[in-house]
Amino acid sequence: MAARWYIIHAYSGFENKVRDSILAEAERLNLSEGVEEVEVPTETVTEIKRGKKVQVERKFMPGYVLAKLNLTDDVYHLVKNTPKVTGFLGSGNKPQAISEKEAARYFGGVEEAKSAPKKDISVDYEIGDQVKVLEGPFASFNGEVEELDFDKAKVKVSVSIFGRATPVELDFDQVELVK
Repeated sequence: MAARWYIIHAYSGFENKVRDSILAEAERLNLSEGVEEVEVPTETVTEIKRGKKVQVERKFMPGYVLAKLNLTDDVYHLVKNTPKVTGFLGSGNKPQAISEKEAARYFGGVEEAKSAPKKDISVDYEIGDQVKVLEGPFASFNGEVEELDFDKAKVKVSVSIFGRATPVELDFDQVELVK
């Protein structure tokens, strides 16, 4: 029987621990040939914190682990009895395998998410927040965020110049949240 991909439900936040436990237990019980791969789909995103771009690894599907298994009764029980595992994706007690193409799409979705500008950048401020301009002609000015454009990675900030509110368009990394 050929190994197929299965989606395993796990407690959110424990996906890596579940992956490690399944692999270790398979090794211990000599079931390694039944457990080919166990993956936690992640994506790398760029976040802007304190005006600096930071690469952060984030789970693509929180609460789920993908495993390529040769699903014998022993392997089924190994996974099912792993701490922090709530079960398999499927109806009742019958795990539902997904196709190679669908599994590749989950991992492909991670690649697409990396290149998609809307998901690629997150900022630690939002519309209505007070921010400080870090560089450019308005450096050290404070203002209020009016608009966020994730496609262009721009933020529109209303800055008070000579007592008048003036909208200024800046890059995400040119401002930081005032605490």
